[in-house]
Amino acid sequence: MLSGKRQKFTNMEKTIGKELSFLSANSWTALSLVFGLVAAVFVANNGFITGAGIFLIAAMCDAVDGAVARYSKTASKGGAYLDTIADRYVEFFIIAGLFFSALPDFLLSIKFWLLFYMFGAMMTTYAKAAAKEKGLIKEEMRHGILERAERLSLLFLGILLAALNVRYLTYIIVLLAVLTNITALQRIRKAFQG
Repeated sequence: MLSGKRQKFTNMEKTIGKELSFLSANSWTALSLVFGLVAAVFVANNGFITGAGIFLIAAMCDAVDGAVARYSKTASKGGAYLDTIADRYVEFFIIAGLFFSALPDFLLSIKFWLLFYMFGAMMTTYAKAAAKEKGLIKEEMRHGILERAERLSLLFLGILLAALNVRYLTYIIVLLAVLTNITALQRIRKAFQG
């Protein structure tokens, strides 16, 4: 049953790679950066619906780059590295945009929660990279309550809900702040377990 779904996904990825290979994979990665920056500008000015839509386009560009690289047989370590770096910049752009938007506080300043979220997101990534660099793990670490895809999905949902009421976005930022830091701690513990 799952193999049939996996094959369907593989076929869809090949189609996407073929249809969108008019640009290189690295060009799609660069476009995700551009759209991420534009989304951040809208978010900073409380244009939440437009910001969410452009953020979604940035995420789609990020998904397309890998499909194009695999289809065109141009996948490389350098491209994968560039993609990973671009992912972190896009998330930072959105967080920076939120820093300038008019969001209400919750228990503590919204700026504290945004910084705590940004730190948690950074540490989640760094805990994995450092564990591999220092030889504590050999395989890619996929561990923790909130990985990047879930984190960005929650962030997207929060930005979308802010169009209804900005408090929803504040609550999601608080949730992200807490869960990203829990994830970082889970990865640190996992690194020591080997």
